[in-house]
Amino acid sequence: MLSKTMAIVIINTLHIKVPTILFIFAFIFFAKVTQIDKISKQILLKMTNIELKPARVFEQFAKINAIPRPSKHEDKMIEYLVEFGKNHNFDTIVDKTGNVLITKPATKGMEDAPTVILQSHIDMVCDKLVDVDFDFHKDPIQTYIDGEWLTAKGTTLGADDGIGVAYELALLASDDIEHGKIECLFTVDEETGLTGAFGLEPNWMTGKYLINLDSEDEGQIFVSCAGGITTDNIFRYKPEEAPKGYFFMEASVKGFIGGHSGDDINKKRANAIKVLGRFLYMEQNKLDLRIAEWNSGKMDNAIPRDGKVIFAVPMAEKETVKADWNIYTKGVEEEYHVSDPSSVWGLESTDTRPVIEKEVARKLVMAIQAVDNGPLTNCQDEALAYMVETSSNVAVIRTDKDRITVVASQRSNVASALTNMANTIKACFELADAEVHQHDQYPGWKMNPNSKLVKVAVEEYKKLFNKEPEVLGIHAGLECGLISEKYPNVDMMSIGPTLRFVHTPEERLLIPTAQMVWDHLLAVLKNIK
Repeated sequence: MLSKTMAIVIINTLHIKVPTILFIFAFIFFAKVTQIDKISKQILLKMTNIELKPARVFEQFAKINAIPRPSKHEDKMIEYLVEFGKNHNFDTIVDKTGNVLITKPATKGMEDAPTVILQSHIDMVCDKLVDVDFDFHKDPIQTYIDGEWLTAKGTTLGADDGIGVAYELALLASDDIEHGKIECLFTVDEETGLTGAFGLEPNWMTGKYLINLDSEDEGQIFVSCAGGITTDNIFRYKPEEAPKGYFFMEASVKGFIGGHSGDDINKKRANAIKVLGRFLYMEQNKLDLRIAEWNSGKMDNAIPRDGKVIFAVPMAEKETVKADWNIYTKGVEEEYHVSDPSSVWGLESTDTRPVIEKEVARKLVMAIQAVDNGPLTNCQDEALAYMVETSSNVAVIRTDKDRITVVASQRSNVASALTNMANTIKACFELADAEVHQHDQYPGWKMNPNSKLVKVAVEEYKKLFNKEPEVLGIHAGLECGLISEKYPNVDMMSIGPTLRFVHTPEERLLIPTAQMVWDHLLAVLKNIK
C-alpha cells in the first residue's frame, strides 16, 4: 500500500507543485480504501508526466532516501534490510560488523546457474550547502528532477551507493526475473573506512561471481581499483591571548565544485584548504599573522569545497591585508575559471578570541603550503595511461580547543607507489613537528585478464545496446579490493549508472542510465552459466 510517508518522498522526488499534491493525497486515500495500490502508482506517474524507469528501482531508492544512513550510523538501514528480508521469507543474516546478507533462491529453470553475489554499501557521504538547514541523522533526502537528472535540494543525493542498494532490493522483491541463486551483500561504512569490507568474514558467502554496484559511469565495466591510506596530522597547542592592538578577520571561500578525491582528482578543481593556505603563507611572510581557527572539509574522500580561517594582524596592517586579499582572490578566480567558475569569497572583521601559539601556526601554514595535493603520476601501462596512478588529497582541517588536525588521503594503483606517497605526506608534516598517524589502509584490486564474468558482461552489453562497453580501471577505491583478499577465487566486476559530483551537494544521477544498467544486470544474471 502506498503510505503517506512514501507519497511525500515520491512528491519530493518528482518536484510536484502544491495543487497536484492535494489531488494526489486525495487519490492515495481513495486507493487505500479500495485496495488498488498498483493502479494508484501507475496513475501517480501519469499525472506527473514523469517516468522514472525502472519504476521498481526508483521506488526502492525513494524508500532508502527516507532512512537516515550516515557512515557509522547505519542502524536504521540495517533494521530496514533485515525486516525486508524476513518479509520476503529470504535467509537474512547480519555479521558482527553490521553487514547484511540476504539470499534469494534461483528461479525455476535456473537452479544449475552459478551463484552470483550482488554488492553495494548502505552508508552515504553527508554534505550540504553551508546555508541549508538539514540533519542527516533524522531528515529524509529531498530529491527532485532537473531535466534528465535526479538530484537533491542542497544536500548529497545518496545515489552513492543508494542506487546500488535499490537495484538489489528491486531484484529481491521481483517475481518475474530469471536468475540463479543470488546473495545480496550490503556493507556498512564504506565511505569513512571500509569498515564493512574489512570486517567481512572469509567463508560467509558462496558465490562464484560478484557484481559490485558502486560505479559511476554507465557503459563502463570496472575491473580494478586503487588502494589507499589516510594520514592524520595533529598540531597540538596551548591557546593564548592575542597581542594587544590586533585586528581579527575571517577569510572564507565557498562555491568550489569539490568532488570525489579518487574519481575527480584529475579534474584540476580547487581545494579550499590549499587555497586558503596559500594566502596565509604569503601574509605570514609579510607581517605578524596569528591564527585562531581554521576549519574546512568534512570527509577524507572528498575535495574540500569551502572553508573559513580566523586570524589576527596588527591594526596598522588590516588595510594591507584587505588589499592583498582582493588581489589574491581575483588571481585564484582566474586560475580556476573553468573548473570552479562560481566561487564566493569573503573577508570581514570578527570578534577577538584566543590564538594558536605563533610557532605552531607558522609550521602549520608552511606544511599546508608545501604538502603534495592532487595527481602525482599517471599509470605507465599504455592501456591505462588515461588513469591517475598515484595522488593525495588534503581533505580536512579542523580546529579543537587544543589542537588542529589535518587529514589527507593517498591513493595508488601500485602498492609501492602508495607507500611512497604516504611517506611523502608523513615526512612533510613531521618536518612541521606534527604528530602523524596513518590508518585505514586498504588494498587495490588487480584486474583478472581471464574474467568469465566480464566476458559475459561485454557480450550482453553489445547485444543490448549495439556498442562496445569500456573495460577500465578506476583511481577511486572500491570494496572489491578488500573482498578479493578474502575471496580470492571470486570473479568480480563493477558497474553502475552515471553519477556526477558525488560527495557534494551537486550530486546527481542521469535517469536514463538507470534503466540501461538494470537491463544489463538482468541480462548478465540470465546468461552467466
